[in-house]
Amino acid sequence: MSIRVLIADDQALVRSGFRMILEARDDLVVVGEAENGAQAIELARELEPDVVLMDVRMPVLDGVEATRRLLEAGSEARVIILTTFDLDEYVFEALRAGASGFLLKDVQPAQLVEAIRVVASGEELLAPSITRRLLDRFAASLDAGRGTPPELDSLTPRELEILRLIAGGLTNAEIASELFVSETTVKTHVSSVLRKLHLRDRVQAVVLAYEAGLVRPGPGG
Repeated sequence: MSIRVLIADDQALVRSGFRMILEARDDLVVVGEAENGAQAIELARELEPDVVLMDVRMPVLDGVEATRRLLEAGSEARVIILTTFDLDEYVFEALRAGASGFLLKDVQPAQLVEAIRVVASGEELLAPSITRRLLDRFAASLDAGRGTPPELDSLTPRELEILRLIAGGLTNAEIASELFVSETTVKTHVSSVLRKLHLRDRVQAVVLAYEAGLVRPGPGG
């Protein structure tokens, strides 16, 4: 079954370049192209892509706001933000808005293809440590301690512990080692945490943990 991709970028050359790369793969199909954020939302609703490649800076509506509106409207699409600058504030805001990860626009074709496959399968695109580093950098912008989401009360003590470790930048293997359990057990707990908190993936779990005050920014940001 093909992975359906929507490309949103205001530069026609970028869109056509990405389309050529993706359509050379048997398991990927480009279902549409948008030249601004508003059009991206419209096409995503109409075409129901699995993955949206979303440029962060676009006219009419930028990629961050387009991501926020799309996901708040209940879209099942995974959003990968395309950015020129690594770990900048736009990326931070996009992750808060619900994006599943980001790629630099000069990404190698093979990395682009692999990233789409990874997020389409429900796996995380970003290493937890990268998410952590990004949130540490922009911690002042986080509404830390804004109040504990009521859903946190539904977590067991073990699930809460695992959420803290995810937010601390640990991989499943590292969490398993820390807690002396199998990696399969950790995966089960992580799935349960995401389901109970109504989160799309681990990236959102890290953001929530910061904003709920479960973890604090690292020294020096």
